[in-house]
Amino acid sequence: MSQTLEQIAQTLHATDKKVQLIYAFNGTGKTRLSSALKELIDPKTEEREDDRRPKTLYYNAFTEDLFYWDNDLTGDVERKLKIHPNAYTKSAFEDLGLDVSVITTFQRYTRQNLSPRFSNDFLAVTFSLERGDNEGIANLKISKGEESNFIWSVFFCLLDQAISARNVIGVEDRETQLFNDLQYVFIDDPVSSLDENHLIQLAVDVADLIRKSDNGNGLKFVITTHNPLFYNVLHNELKLNQAGKREGCRLLEQLEDGTFKLDIRHGDSNRSFSYHLYLRRMLAEAIERNTIERFHFMFLRNLYEKTAAFLGYREWGDLLNTVPGADAPGAKQGYLNRVMQFSSHSTLSGEQVREPTEPEKQTVKLLYDNLINNYGFVQREAQNG
Repeated sequence: MSQTLEQIAQTLHATDKKVQLIYAFNGTGKTRLSSALKELIDPKTEEREDDRRPKTLYYNAFTEDLFYWDNDLTGDVERKLKIHPNAYTKSAFEDLGLDVSVITTFQRYTRQNLSPRFSNDFLAVTFSLERGDNEGIANLKISKGEESNFIWSVFFCLLDQAISARNVIGVEDRETQLFNDLQYVFIDDPVSSLDENHLIQLAVDVADLIRKSDNGNGLKFVITTHNPLFYNVLHNELKLNQAGKREGCRLLEQLEDGTFKLDIRHGDSNRSFSYHLYLRRMLAEAIERNTIERFHFMFLRNLYEKTAAFLGYREWGDLLNTVPGADAPGAKQGYLNRVMQFSSHSTLSGEQVREPTEPEKQTVKLLYDNLINNYGFVQREAQNG
């Protein structure tokens, strides 16, 4: 049944699901949906104009628009990312003093030596690249991906603070009263310009925050994305295939007449949006170009898990029995260890795991070829893809 975005916002608001994960292609209306839900839950009125106690926290294109560049076109020296002050930024910096946490989070997503510096009034940020000597680069214009990481870091730290505060049962005992009225968190595609390594890490971090949010505090999450990998990691991390959670997985489509349709989709993005074909294509391209990185091991493991489940194997590692040379002492376990080392979620929060060596990259090709050559249903999917 077709609906307006306002009607879909009503549908989302009426559900009792803690998490609603929505897949939609770009241009479908995800940002407009976030605005419609905010207007439904927390309409702007004169009474609430200066009230910093939000009923919704949202990350979308409007959040990114709060940050804009002054490139110092005259002097071409003092480039800075300026911050448009509103209740969102004032809560983060003036009320809660999250600037240090934002810097730490940003550096975890990017590089330890890329250092943001806030102005005293928190209306601008400059960036410098430290080299351990006196030759660092100051007032650096960072990339679009790094800029997205920085803006996301502000939202992430604010959300983390909100969840921590609301998990304290006694309202008077909370560190801050800013989030007492908070009902919804709406996250719209925080994956623009991110590579797969950071995208996976971001999805895992979001899932950790949602799990951290105690069910008793009543906070609900609506997450929209056009990215099948981001959808899939969240689906698996939050175990949205379990009874009572599955109905929170949805597909948003825009119809030819300008109305919309929101359907429940059971299963992860592999089942609902042909995610397995996406994995296969990304692996094949990386192998052909010799551009294999850590996240490709996660792709490979994911593809093995789905193949094993489809064919009825108890463990995905059983499929390694057909790898050439796997019968040699310790060979199969060596393959398992490599894939597990690079694809473990627990390694995504830091830089302690090195990049794969050339022999380890060849392992990806060897194990990928094993699936293609020995398990027919993958071959058929490749031919049909």
